[in-house]
Amino acid sequence: MTTADGVTLEADVVVPESATAAIVLAHPHPLHGGSMRSLVTSELFRTLPAHGLAVLRFNFRGVGASEGTHGAGVDERLDIEAALDHLAEVAPARPLVLAGWSFGADVALTVDDPRLAGWFLISPPIRVVPVDSMVAAHDARAKLLAVAEHDEYRPPASAREITADWVNTHIEVVAGADHYFAGRTTKVADLLVGFVASFQGEATS
Repeated sequence: MTTADGVTLEADVVVPESATAAIVLAHPHPLHGGSMRSLVTSELFRTLPAHGLAVLRFNFRGVGASEGTHGAGVDERLDIEAALDHLAEVAPARPLVLAGWSFGADVALTVDDPRLAGWFLISPPIRVVPVDSMVAAHDARAKLLAVAEHDEYRPPASAREITADWVNTHIEVVAGADHYFAGRTTKVADLLVGFVASFQGEATS
């Protein structure tokens, strides 16, 4: 898939038969070893299709086989937009949800694509990009933050404080987890599946 500024990105996509929703996964910080094969991103990509969810993971520019160079969280917004375009093309299932972990969560907050039903934000540090560029924070659509109980970068109390004035935003604390969610990825997946189901319920009510 190719971004609006001409960068070709590496991506994997799985579309189950009769997919009921579609999820784009954005990975953690490229300069700290993050890629689409990092733990949480990989586990979500592996497990979500069993729930009838189409899922796409991709490498941000400059990572793996993706072209380009790191864009400090700014140019990466174009990468997410390209991923949304591609998944919407190959899997027109709705709702369409953007899920990001760490760096990917912060960049996801800068994306306000009208096709999105909501944002699922896994331990966002809320410091990668300027807060005033996080346009999703004051968007009426739903945002669910899955925050690790022992997160090293933005623990639950701090997350609650910094998001206090955000619109339609909820926090779920993942007990026993740190920022990397080793041994806790199933809980993250369950929260995401439930988040998607909340939109499906609205559609059928």
